[in-house]
Amino acid sequence: MRVVVFGEGMIEEQADAAVAWGGDVVNTAVYLARQGATPELMTAMGVDAESTRIMAAWAAEGIAVGHVLRDPARTVGRYRITLDDAGQRTFAYDRARSAARAFFDHSEATRTFAWAAGADVLYLTGITLSIFGRDGRERIGALARRVRGRGGQVVFDPNYRPLSWTSAEAAWAAMSALGPAISLAMPSIEDQAALTGAATPEAAAAAWRELGADEVVVKLGSDGAYASSAAASELVAAATPAQIVDTTAAGDAFNAGYIAARLVEGASMREAAERGAALAAEVIGWPGAIAPPPVGLRTVKTEA
Repeated sequence: MRVVVFGEGMIEEQADAAVAWGGDVVNTAVYLARQGATPELMTAMGVDAESTRIMAAWAAEGIAVGHVLRDPARTVGRYRITLDDAGQRTFAYDRARSAARAFFDHSEATRTFAWAAGADVLYLTGITLSIFGRDGRERIGALARRVRGRGGQVVFDPNYRPLSWTSAEAAWAAMSALGPAISLAMPSIEDQAALTGAATPEAAAAAWRELGADEVVVKLGSDGAYASSAAASELVAAATPAQIVDTTAAGDAFNAGYIAARLVEGASMREAAERGAALAAEVIGWPGAIAPPPVGLRTVKTEA
């Protein structure tokens, strides 16, 4: 199964001044790989030593990097994590020289998108949309429509970051334009409330079902997750973490567990949500986005 993730990889500066790497789609790709899938990352990076080192780390995690474009004029963006006493995080970004933001300036971008159109699963986020202008978002929408039109799954996490948009209304307009191409939406209840005012799981799911999503999973933090489709709705409890150190990438990890179980293995919505919850509970016990192995390691059985 071809799982393509599109977005931005970044350097991560942690609260204790440690330096690592992350980025929402990269985080999900790492945990997908540890679940036994083989995600293929589509992005752009520099040709500098730091970019090369990060790409080698991705490859070592089991992420395919053969369709990462290289930009000699740019490098990799950064984000800094700040934590409160409960381990809840906020981010500050430096994307001034981010190669990913210039993805569509590459001569190879069109060919790479043509390759991505053959994906069985295409994974996108609101952060992916936010780093591009209108033309880039329209090209992403066209790609998503091609994937869904040929029977593939388009998975979207709104992952709303207010500082990356001019307003919540502008963000929701861009996401709504992509909406009809989305088959599985994975919003958090906090993001959906900020975007549309939907304050209940049912209302949040309805917002995406109305746009055209076949299935919606609303992440509720410590209250679990609400999964909804035309056939059924499930409220699934959160897993209990051993400790909460840093909530960075909790949602990204949940998404990976859910996608691996639901779309790769064919599990039920409840089973997939339980897998996602268990993985998120592991990840928040570690600082930063990427917990060290064996966190998240699992062998996914797929049909030949």
